Amino acid sequence: MTHDDQLLMVLANARVIFFDFDGPVCDVFAGLPAPQVAKQLSALLASHAPAAAKAHETDDPIEVVRIAYEASPELGQEVEQALTAAEVEAVAAAGPPTPGAVEALQAANSSGKAVAIVSNNSAECVQHFIEAHGLGDYIVKVIGRPAGQPHLMKPNPFPLITAAELMHTDVTNCTLIGDSLTDIQAAHAAGATVIGYANKPRKAELFVEAQADAITDDMQTIAHALTVA
Repeated sequence: MTHDDQLLMVLANARVIFFDFDGPVCDVFAGLPAPQVAKQLSALLASHAPAAAKAHETDDPIEVVRIAYEASPELGQEVEQALTAAEVEAVAAAGPPTPGAVEALQAANSSGKAVAIVSNNSAECVQHFIEAHGLGDYIVKVIGRPAGQPHLMKPNPFPLITAAELMHTDVTNCTLIGDSLTDIQAAHAAGATVIGYANKPRKAELFVEAQADAITDDMQTIAHALTVA
């Protein structure tokens, strides 16, 4: 079976499609680099020496939030609120949707498959982007980062299970399109199928090892497959 056959089969069996946000829909930190945001967030941990030292070792803003919550719930909330504000600023500077993303959303809609965004980014920034680019007609629900509960972000299956409940379907009827290993892991843990969007070198190899159900490096390919699945 070819990669195209696998993609067609996965999409044909899906009643609901979950799109991860950062990657498949938007390059969130294209205009406001993630390392810059991580550095700004790390500065908020300055009075908590062990956490600050750990935060300075990562350029992932979401990882800084996890570290802050480990230090204290109050600090975690402060850093998470700062991240949400930075994400809203970032999507405003991110530019247009990922090439092929709009076509994929339209094709899912035309094929009768409901769509939800399931993201570790804040729901606020996703909503801002959706409204700015007129995508609201194609998306039924937005499930963002569970506030105050970083342990429930993907790879935890919680966001996918929550999304399926909100879409009134069993999660095994759902397919997630994601560009990270945490997406693959979350889908497997939830019992959903998963399409790995390999938008950077070596991701396809990693997704094969993680046993993604289908892999593509082009959102336009997903759009085309949805028109014939």
